Amino acid sequence: MDVNVSGKSSPTDFMQGNVPSSESADPVASADTTNFTPDLHLTDRAHRGHIVILVENLPVPFDRRVWLESLALKEAGYRVSVVSPCPPDDAEPNRVIEGVRVYRYPMPSPSRGHLSFVREFAYCYWQTRRIVKRIWRNDPFDVIHSCNPPDMFWALARPYKKKGVRFVFDHHDVCPELYLSKFGKRDVFYRGLCWLEKRQFAEADVVIATNESYRRIAIDRGGKHPRDVTVVRSGPQLSRFQRLRKELVLKQGRKHLCVYLGVMGKQDGVDYALRAIRNAINNGLQDTLFAFIGDGDHYEEVIKLSCQLSLQEHVIFTGRISDEVLCSYLSTADLALAPDPKNPLNDISTMNKVVEYMSMSLPIISFDLKETRFSAGDAAVYIPDNDVLRMGHAIIEILKDPIRREIMGLVGRKRVESMLSWDHSRECLIRLYDQLLENKIQEESFDLRLLSEQALAATYEPPLRRAA
Repeated sequence: MDVNVSGKSSPTDFMQGNVPSSESADPVASADTTNFTPDLHLTDRAHRGHIVILVENLPVPFDRRVWLESLALKEAGYRVSVVSPCPPDDAEPNRVIEGVRVYRYPMPSPSRGHLSFVREFAYCYWQTRRIVKRIWRNDPFDVIHSCNPPDMFWALARPYKKKGVRFVFDHHDVCPELYLSKFGKRDVFYRGLCWLEKRQFAEADVVIATNESYRRIAIDRGGKHPRDVTVVRSGPQLSRFQRLRKELVLKQGRKHLCVYLGVMGKQDGVDYALRAIRNAINNGLQDTLFAFIGDGDHYEEVIKLSCQLSLQEHVIFTGRISDEVLCSYLSTADLALAPDPKNPLNDISTMNKVVEYMSMSLPIISFDLKETRFSAGDAAVYIPDNDVLRMGHAIIEILKDPIRREIMGLVGRKRVESMLSWDHSRECLIRLYDQLLENKIQEESFDLRLLSEQALAATYEPPLRRAA
């Protein structure tokens, strides 16, 4: 699922396999920070502080939300280090990418059952703790910025908080609801996740929420004061989402093209979309191609389901594609699908795919989710009760009406430009950090002025006294 998480981190670059250029290399295996030396000749803004961002859910820079946050903080004058898993096909785990210091450990195997999740979280915690310790030894930091899931890094942060480090909880997922959505049980694992979430909130100096639903959880369930919770939405960079000329070859000779963009996990609803497509075809839909763009733990399963539903002539799965090809698909498409089913997690999560569709002026069909309604407004048609039969009928009706599709697309793009793009979120993030580290910024600015005065005094030569 690609909630903003809200949501989940946007999966767009993870699916596409695009890696920003590396500026310098670091020792591959050791995660040694000794080759990273801050530039002491920059302006006062470069002395704002050192922030270490921890993420386990996706590798950086493929976790688009985390990467946008990292670049925004770097551009605002902070030193930024990020610790995350490393994609298996990347030969340089530790390096500087676009000015951000990246430390990555081998990616764990995909988790399926309860115990495999426990093993994954324990492994990632141990690897992260080891790397953070090395970073601290070589370049002490001022903030630990923890992105969940899991809600475990509060324990890692505690000893550093005693040294004056601030702890920021960037709340991407509500883990108890995520567990309910996957397993449907309030068992010992669920109760453990509730306890971990409570500890994460309690330890945090400030909380970053990805939407208003998550903000209410931080206040009501996490016990945080409203002033300590800031909403920073996961919005798209408009410069990355610009419509291109339609590439009719992508329609493969069909009249219409519908797209799905996102991670293909158990809770992402791709199976719902396939069943809705089958219903639409059974009710007369013709001359339409459906492109599913992305990858995920259930990629092979959904391909098998499409064969079981006899959709091979109507559906294609692209896997990872480049940014350029992605924009071509979204520019050529007539309709976008957001089939994330209504459940305790999805209902309160912001789906990044929805906002990305809107940024490309695409009309959307979605199940009726609270936060999706807030994001999309009149840019989407909402299907109640996870009803795939109604979704199939909606596909037929919207494809019949080009004027309605155009109006919905214009509404969506305008909403992104006016309130949902990353430009708006970036300002909220920088303002939060400037307030969090305000005293440090003032102290270091004073220290710099003092050093400048001392340097000036050291070079001062009094004028020669004129002989009497």
